[in-house]
Amino acid sequence: MTTVPGAGSQPDERPALRRCVAGDLDEFATSYWGSRALLSHGPDLPAPHDDLFSLEAADELLSRRGLRTPFLRIAKNGAVVGDGQFTGSGGVGAEIADQIRDDKVAALFASGHTVVLQALHRTWPALVDFSTQLSVDAGHPVQINAYITPAESQGFSAHYDVHDVFVLQLAGEKHWTVHEPVHVDPLRNQPWTDHSQAVAAAARDKAPVVDEVLRPGDALYVPRGFLHSAKALGGVSAHLTVGLHTMTRYLLAQELAAAAANEPSLRRALPLGFDPGDPEQLRAVLPEVADLFAQQIRSTTAEDLAARLRRRTWAANRPAPLGPLAHAASIASLAVGTTVRLRTGLRCRVVVGDPVVLQLPDRTITLPAVTGDAVVQLCAGSDHKVGDLPGLDEADQLVLVRRLLTEAVLVADA
Repeated sequence: MTTVPGAGSQPDERPALRRCVAGDLDEFATSYWGSRALLSHGPDLPAPHDDLFSLEAADELLSRRGLRTPFLRIAKNGAVVGDGQFTGSGGVGAEIADQIRDDKVAALFASGHTVVLQALHRTWPALVDFSTQLSVDAGHPVQINAYITPAESQGFSAHYDVHDVFVLQLAGEKHWTVHEPVHVDPLRNQPWTDHSQAVAAAARDKAPVVDEVLRPGDALYVPRGFLHSAKALGGVSAHLTVGLHTMTRYLLAQELAAAAANEPSLRRALPLGFDPGDPEQLRAVLPEVADLFAQQIRSTTAEDLAARLRRRTWAANRPAPLGPLAHAASIASLAVGTTVRLRTGLRCRVVVGDPVVLQLPDRTITLPAVTGDAVVQLCAGSDHKVGDLPGLDEADQLVLVRRLLTEAVLVADA
């Protein structure tokens, strides 16, 4: 039995990551990822970022797309404005009370507030595609926000994020200051507000590792935990914050702990009247629990843990969008000669055996053993024509491809 991971694109291309990082990507992976900030200047990158988003795109979202909270946040000098100050009724035919009011947003922006468009990886087509590809390139889930700041204004004071970010400057100029962490590699439940005094002191007293003005086309990598703040200069400034929700070794520890629920002795009730806040009572049970836990950890295999992690992580980013009507039409018109490919960004794994097992983020599909070579090819990420797949006659190829199209594993050329 062999296993083959699926891939949404060829990994050595990494086109989305290349738009965020100048220089050698392997050097970035070994020398900067998770440990050092990096500024990449626009001329050293393949192209500016205005094809991804722009001030005009922001205006369209705010005025014509019917956005609701929490897709918009507004702040000034670190203080976030209440939703009620920029939302209202959707009007006739839209029985909602929290639609974005463009007139109220305009007034707040004119008075020096920063506009934060959140989750653009779900609402703006170019960024949906970009985030899908970057997740493939980097292997970590991706989210994207846009920050639009009036001239000479600062939206947020020095803080750190609990995920890595690429800052892509879209318009105007923004002065960025980045400092070393006061809390290294924070987890998602360890926000900067837990260390607000240390953050403020470090930003005030320590020399920055980055103290630069970003101009349109520039990109800045800031690992999680690194302190940062930005101020617009001279005019309206806009940038994308591309967040990578980095998976950590602690994630493995969490799943190992969860797997301990398989040990019956660890599920047994503590003594009647037990006080978990009493160290003496804890000493009576802790050695046995620790031994049982250690035994369970040692007995957990990589295969066991991988199955748990697939369920937890593979669905963190959606694969490339699928037009339901067009996709249904492609299923109906499938014929020998149709070109199909794996849906970009879909995480999958093929286990070749009898039966062939195709593991997906939310389910597992089984297929006849004879389809093994064809399924491996189809899930490798490149284009394939029905009629050219190995090990199957044309009729069986049509049956297999139709099944995988129906399961939204494959997509067909229009």
